[in-house]
Amino acid sequence: MSPVIHTPGLVEYLPTWEAMKRFTDQRTADTRDEIWLLQHPPTFTQGLAGLPEHLLRKTDIPVIKIDRGGQITYHGPGQIVAYLLLDLRRLKLTVRELVSVMERSVIDLLADYGIPAASRIDAPGVYVNDAKIASLGLKIRHGCCYHGLALNVDMNLSPFSLINPCGYRGLRVTQCSELGITSSINELQAGLAQNLVRGLKQTRKAA
Repeated sequence: MSPVIHTPGLVEYLPTWEAMKRFTDQRTADTRDEIWLLQHPPTFTQGLAGLPEHLLRKTDIPVIKIDRGGQITYHGPGQIVAYLLLDLRRLKLTVRELVSVMERSVIDLLADYGIPAASRIDAPGVYVNDAKIASLGLKIRHGCCYHGLALNVDMNLSPFSLINPCGYRGLRVTQCSELGITSSINELQAGLAQNLVRGLKQTRKAA
């Protein structure tokens, strides 16, 4: 059964994070998986291993310490955030396989617009000409996952200069609009959702 897709639009980070945790804690073996596609107001999130020195300067943008893996990243309007609330045991998916599905969903989406993109073994995410266009982060609890990926579409990238993105000093970031993609965020969001659902199905069949 395909995941339920929710598209709530622009929503605050903290209530969304709390909702993901609540959904994961309350789900049963029969709970249907869900994918939430949304945007957040300007927010920095710092993962469990996040080092404070990766925030380079003081900022009025809130910095929220959260329970995913990874370091610090930025969310803001014009960025698609896809939260995957999945029962990995039921899907018979490893974390590595899920990361590959997430990365491939973005790579295939960009390929539809003639943009070559790639993942990196040393730094999860998706890159175009060594500039990061999508970041990943997950939390696994009781065999289920939440959090997911963030794809830069048409946003203000300047807050990334306040951090070492994902803990990498000098890492360049880019976005779809800089690469000549003019499709709306809703169109790209629909394409990303389609790719994620297809990737999950294909990986499950292969297993």
